[in-house]
Amino acid sequence: MTSAQPLLLGLILLWTAYTKLKSPTQADRTALPRLVGEPRAVLAYQAVAVVEILIALLLLGSWAIGAVAAVALSIGFVGFLSYSKVVVPEASCGCAGKSHRPVGTRAIARALLLLATSVSATFATTAWWSAGTGLLLLVVEAAVFAMLSTELDRYWLLPIRRLRIRLSHPLAGTASDHIPLVATQRRVLLSPAYRAVDGLLRSDIHDYWDDDGWRFVSYAARYDGRRATAVFAVPHRDLTPESVRVALVDDDGLTVYRPTVLATT
Repeated sequence: MTSAQPLLLGLILLWTAYTKLKSPTQADRTALPRLVGEPRAVLAYQAVAVVEILIALLLLGSWAIGAVAAVALSIGFVGFLSYSKVVVPEASCGCAGKSHRPVGTRAIARALLLLATSVSATFATTAWWSAGTGLLLLVVEAAVFAMLSTELDRYWLLPIRRLRIRLSHPLAGTASDHIPLVATQRRVLLSPAYRAVDGLLRSDIHDYWDDDGWRFVSYAARYDGRRATAVFAVPHRDLTPESVRVALVDDDGLTVYRPTVLATT
């Protein structure tokens, strides 16, 4: 099992290095400007990417020094993310691509998992291409890394949330027609429903769909300190602002808030 770890580490580091080099200005959203100074933040960000590539090549070439270097790099990641969370709490991770989310427990957990994997790789006694069935375990490990990577949420987590909302919709029974999204958005912004939850919204429109004479649009939101999704139901035929309805649902698709007055309209 340990012999297969360098392959996983090498691929992860190549991925994170690519995203850093592709979007170097992401450095401005991290804690690097505070740590090394704003003029040097992008350069430091790119330098980390180059180091990641070099360590990845050592790992993929089954050089033992690669695993040791990966341990040192992982310790640096854990330290940097901890510093970010404490000193610059609004800073994003910048670990693997564009992200506006502040450093959270998932980012730190991913760095710790990377550290554990790096330590495991130092015990490898054979090259990764000789690991045999041990390579199958990498699929599970890669899935765990993906689940801890907020940068990949749009590929798996958001589709699951949308499916949950559609299967157990908080406004079921209450969108198709070729109505421009901007027209729907204007109706939402002018509605009492929007004013009722405006302070809870954290994004622009994330998704929309039509069903049985209604158009549903969703926004990212927070309610009672938890992440949620605000779903607006906009009827095609009734153009009055009061006809728009709204409900907030959690990650499991359960309704956590629905304005009482609006619910009875």
